[in-house]
Amino acid sequence: MKRRSFLRRATLSTLVAGTVAPRLAQGHPAFPSFRKTDGPVILSTWAHGVEANAEAWRILEEGGSVLDAVEKGVMVTEADPKNQSVGIGGLPDRDGRVTLDASIMGPDGNCGSVVYLEHIKHPICVARKVMEDTPHVMMAGEGALALALDMGMEKENLLTEDSEKAWKKWLEKSQYKPIINIENHDTIGLLAIDDNGDIAGACTTSGLAYKMNGRVGDSPIIGSGLYVDNAVGGAVCTGLGEEVIKSVASFLAVEKMRDGASPQEACQIAIDRIMEKSPHYKDFQVGIIALNKSGEIGSYAIHPYFNYAHHTVQENVLIDSKSAL
Repeated sequence: MKRRSFLRRATLSTLVAGTVAPRLAQGHPAFPSFRKTDGPVILSTWAHGVEANAEAWRILEEGGSVLDAVEKGVMVTEADPKNQSVGIGGLPDRDGRVTLDASIMGPDGNCGSVVYLEHIKHPICVARKVMEDTPHVMMAGEGALALALDMGMEKENLLTEDSEKAWKKWLEKSQYKPIINIENHDTIGLLAIDDNGDIAGACTTSGLAYKMNGRVGDSPIIGSGLYVDNAVGGAVCTGLGEEVIKSVASFLAVEKMRDGASPQEACQIAIDRIMEKSPHYKDFQVGIIALNKSGEIGSYAIHPYFNYAHHTVQENVLIDSKSAL
């Protein structure tokens, strides 16, 4: 689709949307969606999303594909050893092993993911390899590692000195409980729409700190941690993956957008569903972001202190999300 046609269509959809009564998640007020005015839109979870967005934007400016943009964007976070929730430096499981999960999904509906990948700091690249160069969607453990090595990637020790110290401190009591705070967010998810109106998404994580060895969360599961439909939009989740999986939350949000909900309404509906299904929702956090074909965005979380980065031609800013509690 040509740029001019895309912008004209986005303007038309905005006008049409203004004539339709909004459909809201039950029990919540209407929160207006942010609208794009021109050019691409990039949306990602948490404060580290600001730097990831900047890299994704650079890729688009230089003529890269939207799939290139989401991959390269999250690679910034994967490569940051100070970030203890993604890639190198991620906090280990209770046995001291750093295991990574990632997924990627493109405008053509194709997708790939890796689970329980060790020694490779860029699992998102391996997920893309699964998507593009194998007949599979998901690869795990030693098989995913072998694929990474075949790509020419090198094995690395992902357990940094800081993360090892934190793990050894945890071993003193060995108590596990999902913590509701901004430090325990454990994921970066990134969505992007380009000038052609094409949407892609990526999600990558080291998972919950001190998890049981072998645990896999929602991030590499298509439809749970990440889902994109180029005819509608995309969504990505962060937080306690077990609860996201039970509601297939990212798929749910995209399907609600297909039915006419705005991204904001779709996010609220997805969080409502998670809360309805768990009587213990006050004890864990889940956040979700969504982006539709018109470049509108939405976000919602169970608890406060979830934030997201939003990049347009005007600015690249960090925004505090609305929450249910």
